Amino acid sequence: MGSRRKGREAALRILYFMDVSNVSGTQAIRSYWGHLSNEDAPVEDIDFANRLVRAYADHKDDVNEIIRSSSHHWRIERMPIVDRNVLRVAIVELREMVDIPKRVTLNEAVELAKRFGSEGSGAFVNGVLDRIATELGKS
Repeated sequence: MGSRRKGREAALRILYFMDVSNVSGTQAIRSYWGHLSNEDAPVEDIDFANRLVRAYADHKDDVNEIIRSSSHHWRIERMPIVDRNVLRVAIVELREMVDIPKRVTLNEAVELAKRFGSEGSGAFVNGVLDRIATELGKS
């Protein structure tokens, strides 16, 4: 499994922790790598995950507003925690990491949603992210 995939998984876990614990990105990163992660991750995985988490923490309001405006009939607060955090990871990636193609970001997000979310998470994330990627103009 590639470093970016492992990094996305770690970022999802860290954002989940931030969401349920109401801690800062810095606190969540420190807690995750210091106490919660049960693996010795390569430096590339750690760096990629931390970049995603920091970018989300720096642009939290903007990212959440993108989700709100693109997820018709779903309030962000009522979304399953996994789904909204998969969306957050993917939006940060779409906005901040221009070297990663849109299709890769969308495919990886759908896989994360299927793996960690509920039965309908993959389809939900795919639909919302496709709309967001188009709105962001990511080719």
